[in-house]
This record gives sequence, structure tokens and C-alpha cells, in this order.
Amino acid sequence: MQSQSVVMTASVVGATGPQSADFFNSYSAAIRRFDLLEAGREQQLARNWQERRDRRATDELITSHLRLAAKIARQYKGYGLPIADLIAEANLGLVIAAGRFEPGRGSRFSSYAMWWIKATIHDYILRSWSLVKIGTTAAQKKLFFRLRSEMRALTGRGAALTPEAAQTIAERLDVTARDVVEMDTRLHGDLSLNVRFGDEDQSMEWEAMLPDGSPDSETVVAEYDEAAQRSKALHAALDVLTARERRVFEARRLVEQPLTLEELGSELSLSSERVRQIETSAFAKVKRATISAATERFQARPELC
Repeated sequence: MQSQSVVMTASVVGATGPQSADFFNSYSAAIRRFDLLEAGREQQLARNWQERRDRRATDELITSHLRLAAKIARQYKGYGLPIADLIAEANLGLVIAAGRFEPGRGSRFSSYAMWWIKATIHDYILRSWSLVKIGTTAAQKKLFFRLRSEMRALTGRGAALTPEAAQTIAERLDVTARDVVEMDTRLHGDLSLNVRFGDEDQSMEWEAMLPDGSPDSETVVAEYDEAAQRSKALHAALDVLTARERRVFEARRLVEQPLTLEELGSELSLSSERVRQIETSAFAKVKRATISAATERFQARPELC
């Protein structure tokens, strides 16, 4: 179909051809041959699509507004994305609008299509801007597309964001000052960790400057040795308990889901209070035995102190 071929042409050129003013000028000249429509004709075409699914009606509706889509797309060239890709996304929004436009509501198709054109362009920019997804909420999207203009109005072109400006913008856009600061950082784009900085002879990658939160080998060995010593001390401490004390201590202190005093009392034919007393006594014995083992260890290896 005619409208579909125009949309596809913009998409293909954006993917493989030159990204320059020459493309926009030649594309603009190509779509000028499509006449603008009167309001009555728009309504008739929309009804033909709604009632009879007449594809020729939507083709005419779309092609007559390709200039509008191109004009809106050009407004977003400051984001550094190929103009042909922006036009292709704008045309996609135009196609969606043509399929959903309802005649008889008293509005022109251009007013309705403008929302869809901007929505598809916004989605494309957000998807293309960063490897990390941004603009996931309506407030974040509004902040993304309005932050630069708000900053220019407050601080002038090229000026850095100040805390006072961040607070003012936050109040205007109904977000937090932290959201404003974070979005300002994100608008500068992603930075590769492999970018090198410093003198040519002594340069290094950003990745090399990142702090490593993982423990070094000496720490790992020390922690493993400490855990092994604790386990050894615990097993030695358990040897000082009687069989009943050990059963109570293990069931109450060494399992993920301890048994209740009532459950142990039923198992050992004891009252809950008696089980509690045994637990308290067993814990005190284990604590004394563990402290004694640790003292002996430090006396044998004073370098651990």
C-alpha cells in the first residue's frame, strides 16, 4: 500500500543510508505530493475504515499527514538519534492513530494523531538512550523529556545542575530532587568501563578503579580457619553434656526450626518447665567449654591475639 511503502522507505533509509539534512529534504519533497484533507473528508475516511475496514481509506488518511509526522520527528533531532529513524517511529505512530481514530467525536485527526506520534518517538528515544532501562513511569518520562528545557530556563544553556535548581524543577514536575539529580546524570549517557584515562604511558581503564568488595585470599583463608575452629570448639563443648542435655540443646539451638518446649517435653516425658531448665543449664555448659577452648587456643597461638 502507498502509505506503508512510505513508512518502510523511511525505516530502510534510516538503517542503511545517510543520516543527514539531505535525507530529510528529499523525504520532505517526496511527501509534499500528498494533499491535505478537509475535516469532512477525514471523517468519511475514518468511517470507511471503522465500518468496512477499507484499507485505502487509512492509506489516504496516513499519507495526508506524513508532513505532520516528519515535522514532529524533526523536533527531537537534538537527542542525537538518526532523523530517518525518528521519522520511521513517527510514521508508526501515525499508522496506529489511523487505525484507532473514531469519527464523530468532533476532533481533527491531526490532533489525535499527534499524541500517538509523540508516544512512539518517546518510546524509541527511551529504548535507544541507555543500556539500562529508564523512564519506566509517567513521572520519569516527563522528567526525561522536560529536564533540559527546565534547566535552560533556570540556569542557562550549558550550566550545571545546582541543588537549588534541582529542588525547583522537582517541585514543578512533581518529583523528588533526587530523581532530578539522577536523571541529569543519566541524560549524559552510558560510559564504558573500558574507557582509558590518565597519561598515555600510565593510563588505565575505569574498570580498574572500581572498588572490589570481595574478600582477598588471605581473608578467605582466615575466615575459613576461624569457622573450622568454631565448629571444632562447639563439638568439643557438646561432649560435656549428658545425652538428654545434648538432645535439648541441639533441638532448641542448632536447627533452623527449633522444637517447642512442649514438643520436647512430650518426647522426653518431662514438663515444659523442666525442659527449659535443662536448656538453660546446657547452654551455660557449652558457653563455658567454648570460652575455655578459645582461651587455650590463643595461649597456644599468641599471634592470633
